Amino acid sequence: MPILESTYKPLFLFKNGFISTVYSGLVRRVSGVKQERVRITLKDGDFLDLDWSYSESKTNKVVICFHGLEGHAQRPYVTGVAKLLNKNDIDAICVNFRGCSGEDNLKFRSYHSGATEDIEDIIDHVLSLKTYSEIYLYGISLGANLILKYLGEREDVPNEIKSAIAISVPADLNGSCIELHKPKNRPYANRFLNHLMKRLLSKLNKFPEELPIEAFCSIKTLRDFDEVYTAKAHGFKDADDYYAKSSCLQFLPHVKTPSLIINALNDSFLSPDCYPVKEAKNNPNLYLEMPQHGGHVGFIDKKNIYYNEKRTLEFIKSNR
Repeated sequence: MPILESTYKPLFLFKNGFISTVYSGLVRRVSGVKQERVRITLKDGDFLDLDWSYSESKTNKVVICFHGLEGHAQRPYVTGVAKLLNKNDIDAICVNFRGCSGEDNLKFRSYHSGATEDIEDIIDHVLSLKTYSEIYLYGISLGANLILKYLGEREDVPNEIKSAIAISVPADLNGSCIELHKPKNRPYANRFLNHLMKRLLSKLNKFPEELPIEAFCSIKTLRDFDEVYTAKAHGFKDADDYYAKSSCLQFLPHVKTPSLIINALNDSFLSPDCYPVKEAKNNPNLYLEMPQHGGHVGFIDKKNIYYNEKRTLEFIKSNR
């Protein structure tokens, strides 16, 4: 599919990628979204918490929203799109990945960028309700990589899944990791790592036989975290193996569901390979939009409705 020309034009201040990223992550607030929590049991006996919000009238349409690294279902970048969709007769399920809903998950394992088995369990649950004939997937950052990997690695994607929207996608995880370790991104990397280490400390106390204290203390960077914990806990040989097998880039040629990717060209988290131009040109189901501005999940627009949220609604309406 030809590359889409973006119409995103932010105010001058928010043309700066750092400012738009920080504002969206730390300053933005979204109110008026009433969520109801439902806990589901996964196939391995662990649990996930799903936070539902509803349109005013009964609908057969639902969007499943997946957050980014160390996020949760109350982050403004999730509730913002849920609010807009609810106002347009679409229910929203905002997913909390394992351990992200305010309560530790039960297993030594957690969530990661390639854990599409959890997406499958969520979709199976939604299908079992027999309420929705139209399901849409929406992912931010890590969650965006997940949904594209899910769509590309499976031959049997349910017919009810009509389209997907992926925002600020680290399609090449190794490249994105390299970018995050550069000095310009140190504040972000340190913040992510601090959150991850706090949760890992809880697992260290619960599963001391799985994670020696020496290994825990050796973690100094995000790559160290993936080498010591993510790879070991989820069956990968090492961090490089995890990045190679979990990056959605390799699965994009096989995506058969209409999918919109919005990656800003000034997103400091993304490496050149995270912009899948060749894959989009060769796959009629991929729609790639690369605005000049927006940083990482920072597509600030008028009335606190972000550009990516407006585009999500437009894309859903055009792919029913």
